[in-house]
Amino acid sequence: MNTEAIQDQLNKKVLDSLAEFIKKHGLGCSSDVWRQRASEIPTAALMLGVNVPDHAMTFRSLCNLLQDSVTPLVVSVHAKECAGVYFCACEAFQIIYISISTLTIRIIGLLQKCTQVSPQRNENLTNSDLPQNLPVVVIFKDFEAFNSQVLQDFILICSRYTQELPFIFIFGIATSPSAIQHRLPHSVSSLLCIEVFHSLSCTQHLASVFDKLILKSQFPFKLSSRVIQVLVGIFLYHDFSVQNFVKGLQFSMLEHFNSQPLSVLCCQKQEALLSAKTLSKQNVERIRHLPSFMRYVETQEPQEQVQLLTNDEHVKEVCQKLLKNLHKYHKNYYPILQCLHSLTSSLPKFPLGKHVSNLVYCLFVFLCRILAKDELVAALRKCAEILKSASTKRMQNVLQQLEDFIGRLEALEEDSSGNGVLSGKMKYQRTDLFQLQKTLLEKESRRTKRMNPFEVLRSQVMEFIDSLVREYLTPAELQPLNEVCYYSSSGVLRQRLNVTPRTSIQAALSHPFYYLQNESLKTDTGTISSAAPDLCIVYKLHLECGRLLNLYDWLEAYVTVMSAAEDQDTDSEECGKFDSLKHARFIQAVSEMEFLGFVKSTKQKTDHVARLTWGGC
Repeated sequence: MNTEAIQDQLNKKVLDSLAEFIKKHGLGCSSDVWRQRASEIPTAALMLGVNVPDHAMTFRSLCNLLQDSVTPLVVSVHAKECAGVYFCACEAFQIIYISISTLTIRIIGLLQKCTQVSPQRNENLTNSDLPQNLPVVVIFKDFEAFNSQVLQDFILICSRYTQELPFIFIFGIATSPSAIQHRLPHSVSSLLCIEVFHSLSCTQHLASVFDKLILKSQFPFKLSSRVIQVLVGIFLYHDFSVQNFVKGLQFSMLEHFNSQPLSVLCCQKQEALLSAKTLSKQNVERIRHLPSFMRYVETQEPQEQVQLLTNDEHVKEVCQKLLKNLHKYHKNYYPILQCLHSLTSSLPKFPLGKHVSNLVYCLFVFLCRILAKDELVAALRKCAEILKSASTKRMQNVLQQLEDFIGRLEALEEDSSGNGVLSGKMKYQRTDLFQLQKTLLEKESRRTKRMNPFEVLRSQVMEFIDSLVREYLTPAELQPLNEVCYYSSSGVLRQRLNVTPRTSIQAALSHPFYYLQNESLKTDTGTISSAAPDLCIVYKLHLECGRLLNLYDWLEAYVTVMSAAEDQDTDSEECGKFDSLKHARFIQAVSEMEFLGFVKSTKQKTDHVARLTWGGC
């Protein structure tokens, strides 16, 4: 299942709600209710969140859904394409540029003509299913970016023709519903009948990507914990974009397959075993040098060590066995990990400091010792639901043991003494740091007392779960041949994805060879290649100047470098002279420098520009 399918599945509820909203108002456009409110335009405020790069996929799915099941008259507009109401209408309705006086007349004629055309291209729509007047849906993808006056004028124009044309607006909003009131005055917003729709948060999208894609044994490529921390850190502190997270995942995959020759073994089980049988002698030697394989060799008997270090065929056989064990490890690891997550996510959370990841299991162990019967049964039922989808025999045995514990817990009768531990009266809201400490101290003081049947059974459950965690949640770094599947170069990933734009631009302008891969661009330190792009030449020349740059001197230096490219004699009179073409190329390069923020015009001196950056790359 790809990420687009996952996002479509998560957005299905809100997209279906939008489709029902448009159907309701589209079919009601000829009713008495519609005529009583003829000046109002139905408007859906779609709250998408700040993960702007992911919005394009959502709007694409929305357009496809509406065109297939509601109306073919769906248009979407961007703020950058609508500098004025004139251009907004032309972009929205795909009409030719005409005078503003006849704009609304041409819109009416075009849309009425469109409504008379049978949408034969939509297989899911039939003429009997369509109303006589199809709704015209206009989607504003980035509502906050639109000019307020453009929105006001466009809404006022459309509101005058709601009886002839059933307009419906969809506002894509990244912040909050109050953005509508901030950008539109009351006289305009009162023309809109607004209903708010909320999509799922980007963190829920990312969690689904982990659950349905990354944390699956069928997904052969794996990420180390440090790489996941880098990707999640970029997600949380930059743009909240799941699509950019997936791009980072794709980059990690490409980098792994490019840098790790043994990545041929990182594939599905049967393909990996087949590849292991046909390993070349060079790859066998690479396997011997893997740190995890070297640790595995050290744990074997002396005779076996000799075979692993000298016999290539024996290494291939052992490699097949280790790959089978690695696949079994993944099939058992992820169900138990999901079970532990379901148990800890329902428990009270405490500020445990920055090393929370190392204390999650400790938190689980301590708090589960004070759970009531009903709470413990509910937690075990969640684990049982997770294990039902596991395919290995070991997980099925674990499931059977869990169901046995659940049955024994439910068979227990209420404590005759009315103890709150059994009756389930202890609730999460009573558990804070002070209460936890107090309860644990009381448990410590009552160790010598006789435990009731529920406490005995709860202790057995805890020991059982502890054994599962210790057996199946061992670190992946301890598994032999983990390097063929796991990408662990977090430093390379951080350097490629979490870069400073200014530093990257300076590096590209200073060393264009590393980006263009042109041998003629190779230069010694401190020299300027005449074959480099004009922008690179102008950039390197400006590094030799002070705070103010004389444009004429800058131009002369540029022409001198360009003359060297044309093999002109540096001592001749022609060298250093510039024609209109060189002048135009220089002016364009300086304009690009100003656009990138390296220089700006100044009024201190005539024909000078001020330098804005200092220090080379």
